Amino acid sequence: MRSGLLIVISGPSGAGKGTICKGWLEKNSDAVLSVSVTTRPPRPNEQDGKNYFFKTREEFEAMIKDNDFLEYAEVYGNYYGTPRKYVQQQLSKGRDVVLEIDIQGALQIKERFDEGVFIFIVPPTMEELRRRNVNRGTEDPDAVLKRFKCAFKEINFIRRYNYVVVNDSVNDAIENIDAIVKAEKCRVDRNLNLIAQLQGGGICE
Repeated sequence: MRSGLLIVISGPSGAGKGTICKGWLEKNSDAVLSVSVTTRPPRPNEQDGKNYFFKTREEFEAMIKDNDFLEYAEVYGNYYGTPRKYVQQQLSKGRDVVLEIDIQGALQIKERFDEGVFIFIVPPTMEELRRRNVNRGTEDPDAVLKRFKCAFKEINFIRRYNYVVVNDSVNDAIENIDAIVKAEKCRVDRNLNLIAQLQGGGICE
């Protein structure tokens, strides 16, 4: 069985990566969204193993010592991490795993799992990104400006990714990710077992 792909998707706030990930997963029912581990308490209607794997701080720190994470970070007093075992189990079943994550986490994963597919989502223009963040209406102008400045810094990391996808149209962006995934699955270095099988069955001798 061919192993699945780990698809890591990042991008600045307002680029639309969450919407794109959701749309791509709906179109590719065999793929799964990675479930993170966290030490924060579950919210109403959240289920362990579905929304998050909920752990105590002591349990999480034990997992850090055992190298059980592809990446992790502490945010506002709570740990969040990508569990290595869960991801590897899904990949070994031939399922593609999507990980929507910030740049810091993505670069951690690239150091440990370079065979992943790293995709950076960008808006068509920075002005469009500013407009999207303003139109959310959920933050004050200072917070919007802070996000905008952060986006400029984040875009400097694009060259560390394999692909860049422009989100001018959500449907087009989803189709582009589809094309990337299909191309990646046709790469020679991902099909060495097939190639060995073909080379071993020659009839021209």
